[in-house]
Amino acid sequence: MQNKLILIVEDEEDILELLEYTLQKEGFETIGFLNVDKTLKKVLEQEDISLILMDRNLPGSEGTSFINDIKKEGYNNPVIYVTAKDKDEDILEGFDAHADDYITKPFNVKELIARVKAVIKRTSKKVDILKIRDITYKASNKKFYIEEKEIELTHLEHDLFLEFLKNKDILMSREHLLETVWEDSLDKKVKTVNVAIKRLKAKIDPDSTKDYIKSVRGEGYIFC
Repeated sequence: MQNKLILIVEDEEDILELLEYTLQKEGFETIGFLNVDKTLKKVLEQEDISLILMDRNLPGSEGTSFINDIKKEGYNNPVIYVTAKDKDEDILEGFDAHADDYITKPFNVKELIARVKAVIKRTSKKVDILKIRDITYKASNKKFYIEEKEIELTHLEHDLFLEFLKNKDILMSREHLLETVWEDSLDKKVKTVNVAIKRLKAKIDPDSTKDYIKSVRGEGYIFC
């Protein structure tokens, strides 16, 4: 459990301090917030968050609203709600809002720690980071990094690049890429693939020195 980073959002400062102190004693690292401010999402983008402990009664907002928003954006960090909302309908609402567990206040500290460890153990088996050569893909924020520098891609380029990473050393035809990446798009032409790959290569290998994606004449493309 060492070096797992937990993000805590709790508007009562004494409870926030208790959670941070208790979790740090157990070997976790923590980042605490008293409300949902504009820097919170930045932390999710920049840090490898193993778990979010989220209050629901926050100044000017509801914790489930923030979680629903980030889930729509592709963040898949596990979530435990720690809240005074303890009615049956509240708990059901929490699980509908992506809860991996739901803890009501007041809580037993030892039980909270046990449930935190259980959720992290269960969810850490999910593959969130894909690394090939000097490329890193983080599923939590759907972003690619080359030599730790973020690469800005369009939605289509993201899907195309991810398809290559998932099929390393496998020759893929243009027709296959059209079916898997373009899916129901009306613009399903072979030359569309050629143009998209040319643009992708310009972003991921502007100096043409790494040769990530190779063209095989008459066959398609291969990522190696």
